[in-house]
Amino acid sequence: QVHVVESGGGLVQPGGSLKLSCAASGNIFSIFVLGWYRQSPGKQRDMVATISSADGTDYADSVKGRFTISKDSAKNTVYLQMNSLSPEDTAVYYCYARLVTTDWATRNYWGQGTQVTVSS
Repeated sequence: QVHVVESGGGLVQPGGSLKLSCAASGNIFSIFVLGWYRQSPGKQRDMVATISSADGTDYADSVKGRFTISKDSAKNTVYLQMNSLSPEDTAVYYCYARLVTTDWATRNYWGQGTQVTVSS
């Protein structure tokens, strides 16, 4: 069993900041990629940011310069620092992990999602 659990969502005013955290736990042998996706009502789930085992990062154009992804490999935890938030960033944010389990299976896992609302 592998569990992926997000935390840190909430309500923030435009221009404000918020930091999301996500911890993966369970039968994990190694992690290839950790990342964040988001989904607004009526829209598809889109990539926000990803970070590889080699610390390579990728960002959606809409968040470049405002969001920063980082990880603590010892804790299997990924973070998303979000600055200069705007109402367009309002969405449910999902943590993603592509990893190898202890029974040598490569699988994708998703968290349950955390709501981020940017509003005055």
